Amino acid sequence: MDRNFTIKQVSIFVSFLILLINIIVLAVLFFLNKIDLTYQSVILAIFVSGLISYFTIRVLLENYILSKIKLIYQIIGKSKTNDQTKEIDKFTTLEMVGEEVSEWADDKEKQIQSFKELEDYRKNYVGTISHELKTPLFTVQGFVHTLLEGGLYDEKVNMKYLQRAMNNLDRLKFIVDDLELINKLESGKVYLEIANFDVKKLVEEVFLDMENHLKETGSVLKINPEADKAYVVQGDRENIRQVLHNLIVNSIKYGKENGSIEVSFFDLDDTVLVEVSDDGIGIGKEHINHVFDRFYRVDPSRSRAQGGSGLGLSIVKHIIEAHKQAINIRSNVGEGTTFGFTLKKI
Repeated sequence: MDRNFTIKQVSIFVSFLILLINIIVLAVLFFLNKIDLTYQSVILAIFVSGLISYFTIRVLLENYILSKIKLIYQIIGKSKTNDQTKEIDKFTTLEMVGEEVSEWADDKEKQIQSFKELEDYRKNYVGTISHELKTPLFTVQGFVHTLLEGGLYDEKVNMKYLQRAMNNLDRLKFIVDDLELINKLESGKVYLEIANFDVKKLVEEVFLDMENHLKETGSVLKINPEADKAYVVQGDRENIRQVLHNLIVNSIKYGKENGSIEVSFFDLDDTVLVEVSDDGIGIGKEHINHVFDRFYRVDPSRSRAQGGSGLGLSIVKHIIEAHKQAINIRSNVGEGTTFGFTLKKI
C-alpha cells in the first residue's frame, strides 16, 4: 500500500477492524438469541465500542510508540541538519519516519565505507611517501659515511660522492616541493593568475627548457605541422607551463630512445585541446585509472632510476581541474601514450 499513514489514520483503520469484529460477534449472538438486547441497544454498543477502541488505540500509539519513533526521528534530524532546535510535527507519518531512518542508515553506511577507504588510502600514502623519502636519504647517508670514514681525503672519490649526495638532496627537495604544491592544490590554497596567452608559444618555450633531457635520450620534440596559427587561451600561464613540462618529461621518461614526442592543438567550440603524444612503451589498461594517483608508477624500476617525485601527473591533474577543465589519456601497450587537456579559448 503506497501511502503515508498518520497516527489518526492508523487509529481509525485498526478501530474499524475491531468494530467490524464486534459487529459480527454481536450480530451472531443477537440472531441466535444469546443476548437479551434490543436492536437499538446493539447499535449503541457497537458505536460506543468503536469510539473506545479509536481513542484507546490512538493514545497507545501516541504515548508508547510514536514517542519512541519521534525521539529516533529527532536524533536523525539533528544529525543530518546540525539544528538542535528542530521540532518534529505532532503527527509524523510512519512511512516518513521509515524512509528517514532508511536514508539515514544508508548515509551512515556510505560514511563508514568512505572512512575505511580514506584510512586505507592514508596507510598506503604514508607507506609510499616513507619509501620515496627513504631512498634518497639512505643514499645520502651512505655517501656521507663513506666520506667521514676517510673517503673525504681520497681525491678519486670525494668530489664524486659529494656530487651524488647533492643530487639525492636535490631529489629530496624536489619531492618535498611537489608535496607542498599538491597539498595546496587539493586544499584550494593556490591562487591562479588568470591571463590570456598563446599556448603554442608556451610549448615552444618549454621545448627550449628540455634540452638537457633530450641530450640524455636523443628524443625529438615537435609541434604538429598542422598547428600553423596562434592558440590564445585563458589560464595561469606558469601553472600551464608546469603541466606541459611534466607531461613532456613523462613522455621522455617512458618514450623510446631517439623517439618522438609531438604536441598537437585542436580548436574546439569553446576550448583548445592540447595533446602530448609519444611513441613509447604505452600503458596497460590496468594502469590507466591510476596514472594520476600520487606516487603511482607504471614501471617503478624505470621511473625511479630516472628520478622524479612520482607526483608529476597528479600535479598536472589538479592544475587542470583548478582551471575547471578536463584531462584525459589514451594509450596502448607498445604504441605510445597521448595525454590531452583543454583550456578555455579566447
